[in-house]
Amino acid sequence: MTLQHLRYFIEVAAEGSISAAADVLYVAQPTMSAAMKDLEARVGRVLLTRSARGVGLTDEGAEFLGYARQVVEQVELLEQRYLGRPPSRRLLGVSTQHYSFAVDAFVRMVKASGADEYEFALRESRTWDIIEDVRTLRSELGILYRNDFNRNVIDRLLRDCGLVFHPLFAAAPHIFISRRNPLAARGRATLADLVGLPRLTFDQGTNNSFYFSEEILSTLSSAREIRVSDRATIFNLMIGLDGYTISTGIISDQLDPEIVAIPLDVDDRIEIGWIGHAAIPLTDQAQRYLAEVRAVVAGFGVEVLG
Repeated sequence: MTLQHLRYFIEVAAEGSISAAADVLYVAQPTMSAAMKDLEARVGRVLLTRSARGVGLTDEGAEFLGYARQVVEQVELLEQRYLGRPPSRRLLGVSTQHYSFAVDAFVRMVKASGADEYEFALRESRTWDIIEDVRTLRSELGILYRNDFNRNVIDRLLRDCGLVFHPLFAAAPHIFISRRNPLAARGRATLADLVGLPRLTFDQGTNNSFYFSEEILSTLSSAREIRVSDRATIFNLMIGLDGYTISTGIISDQLDPEIVAIPLDVDDRIEIGWIGHAAIPLTDQAQRYLAEVRAVVAGFGVEVLG
């Protein structure tokens, strides 16, 4: 098994197609196909599923991919340090619920990468899609929340997908509102204060179960409910309609200067964590991103759990 095998395999997994990977690497398609068969023969495992629509990863293939990425990344670091090779193109995909701190950390990571070339992806998405992105390795890690209400459902789904939840921090619930909202002058808000205000939630599509909601207290009824699909829209509606949403209380003044967080008087906690494959170690780039997440959160005085 050679480094070329590993680089070919990583590209095939990324493209979902042997022929597409061959095109990217300027290799003849029969050569790429033969290399994949040779790799599977050498490791004694089926790593790829093949169909008319392309290729996918078996469970063992997904695990192998994680280790292959680690090996190739470490070799590239050695080459940079001892052979004077230029830094390689940085790669990372992150899927997350709609959190300001996740974007703030992503900005910090990109600025600190120092790479001349990179291909990063930040997908603010629905809860089910985040789990699916990580399961299929479209993203290396995902960020979402648990609490006492959804914990059993989320954990069971993650186990079924071969994924693990790693806690990052626990936050007291806050409402996000416009600075011009009368509640912005309050030190705290109660559920009674929210009656009559538009409740803004993130649409979960066909998987619109209470358990997949991004907001706690999703089972409480509201006379005025608006579902949105992106963070910019929800902030605009907070400003235009004096609406609110419930979240962690961590929000960047630099990225979202018109929105404030007010503590909400409820007996609940929001546990934020990252999800990844149980058997696949994170790349250094993914670990750097999580380090930035922890730094952003710690900057708000919130205790980091892991």
